[in-house]
Amino acid sequence: IVEGRTVPDPLWFAGFASAESCFLVNIKNSSINNCGYQVWLSFTLTQHKRDEELMKSFEKYLGCGSMEVTSREVVNFNVRKLSDIMFIIIPFFHKYPIIGVKSKDFEDWCKVASLMLDGRHLTLEGVEEIKNIKLRMNTKRES
Repeated sequence: IVEGRTVPDPLWFAGFASAESCFLVNIKNSSINNCGYQVWLSFTLTQHKRDEELMKSFEKYLGCGSMEVTSREVVNFNVRKLSDIMFIIIPFFHKYPIIGVKSKDFEDWCKVASLMLDGRHLTLEGVEEIKNIKLRMNTKRES
């Protein structure tokens, strides 16, 4: 890969993620699940399509996730598989921390991941707990 289009080291990736990532908790109605909801996590990085090669390199660097090109000249790198989140993404950012206010979003996201690992996302009480955590994340976080 052309220099400047791949991850030079883990601290660079942690810094990039601190600026450009989103730690998302997704909840939607579901008739398939007994509790009436489906919950999933997503770690997402978004860039202009001119950085497609760089975004594609994240799959190889982390050994998980996938890159998608959207219709508006944007590329996303996403990790949605819970086992990849639990055993690759979370340990990576514990070793190479997210900085700034986004570190609080990461902490809340980890709480939800832990609840999911315990199967709490499959109960109505657990989904309510997850919803309350989600309410204070990302753009809804006061400080």
